[in-house]
Amino acid sequence: MAKSARNKTPVKKHSAPRTGAATVRVKNPPLRDYTEEALQKYFGDLNGHRPGDLYELVLGEIEEPLFKTVLDYTKGNQSVAAEILGINRATLRKKLRHYQLLG
Repeated sequence: MAKSARNKTPVKKHSAPRTGAATVRVKNPPLRDYTEEALQKYFGDLNGHRPGDLYELVLGEIEEPLFKTVLDYTKGNQSVAAEILGINRATLRKKLRHYQLLG
């Protein structure tokens, strides 16, 4: 992530639908900080028990709201949503069917 020379605020390039690259000032902590915090809480709540299939659990918890939010952002345009997500449109449709998000 680059920093603005003027005020040292982190900036990140995002691809906006139909407009190309846009520079957006990031004011919130990165998503990874929230993810790490949630995982630490999850492990703390296990009381010493060992989790199973954590990878699938995390993907299931993250993917569905990710796809729903991106589709909302693109007003349901799956081609643009797939482009933003960096995945093939067919893969997106498969995931949308899996999470029952197809309209």
